[in-house]
Amino acid sequence: MKLDKYDIAILNEVQRDATRSTAEIAKDVGLSQSPCWRRISLLEQAGVIKRRVALLSREKVGLEVLVFVNVKLASHGWQSLPKFKNKVVSFPEVLQCYVLMGDIDFILLVATRTIEDFNNFVQGKLAQIPGVQSIESRMVIEETKSTTELPLGLI
Repeated sequence: MKLDKYDIAILNEVQRDATRSTAEIAKDVGLSQSPCWRRISLLEQAGVIKRRVALLSREKVGLEVLVFVNVKLASHGWQSLPKFKNKVVSFPEVLQCYVLMGDIDFILLVATRTIEDFNNFVQGKLAQIPGVQSIESRMVIEETKSTTELPLGLI
């Protein structure tokens, strides 16, 4: 889908605050309400807008520990990668999971209440997945920037 300046402006508004009304967004992007609503609907149908969600404060809900976890698998056969992916995405502690090229196969972003809970996650869940060769953890001590807003000014 080719995005024009109105689409990009709408996307910027929606990703900043998805609770705003179509009328408010339309006013800010220079469109009337009906064309703005149609564009938002088309962006949703095309999958550009995946979903609208509420962003929660991890710390305020009690998930104090945030850890990047590097995982290396013992083999890269046609079965090991999908099996690992299917298992790891089922863990609620895993906020994000990426497949990498290079010396590490996966990087996970994991959130838990305590360090002990993180240790239990690693020993009781992650290390139990067949084919895991090594696990390295890097605990976040300060979250300097965390955003879900894509830099649409770059496109």
